[in-house]
Amino acid sequence: MKYTVEIEIELPVSKVIELFDNPDNMKHWMDGLASFELLNGVPGQPGAKSRLIFRMGNRNIEMLETITVKKLPEEYTGTYEANGVYNVVKNRFISLPGDRTKYVSENYFEFKGFMKIIAFIMPGSFKKQSLKYLYDFKRFAENDIKHISTIQLNGTS
Repeated sequence: MKYTVEIEIELPVSKVIELFDNPDNMKHWMDGLASFELLNGVPGQPGAKSRLIFRMGNRNIEMLETITVKKLPEEYTGTYEANGVYNVVKNRFISLPGDRTKYVSENYFEFKGFMKIIAFIMPGSFKKQSLKYLYDFKRFAENDIKHISTIQLNGTS
């Protein structure tokens, strides 16, 4: 299965990249992310391998992430392996007029075993989840949680 999702963010591409390229920010926009553990390599660099655990309902889903390409803003690609699922995600960030950014996510999935049935029955759920991550990232980036916390702590606006 292949599909592309995209969204426009009301920030310049440099700010979007700064927020996207910081693994500490993942918890702010990846709903269900319970843990992110670097297994080897340099975080976010090609060859880096990490274990991600997502809490989905009463279950934990473990994924192995491998970064394959980092040429931001043109491309940031990784593979994600979970039980019965192999996923390649290619992220691109395109500068738009008015200090805006188009975030494009190209997704490719291969399924095995039981997950083939799930993908056949509910193919739209994968695209819906990918689009949710983009909207959640947009909300995080445009509201800049760190900035908001700093404002509230300093008592200024």
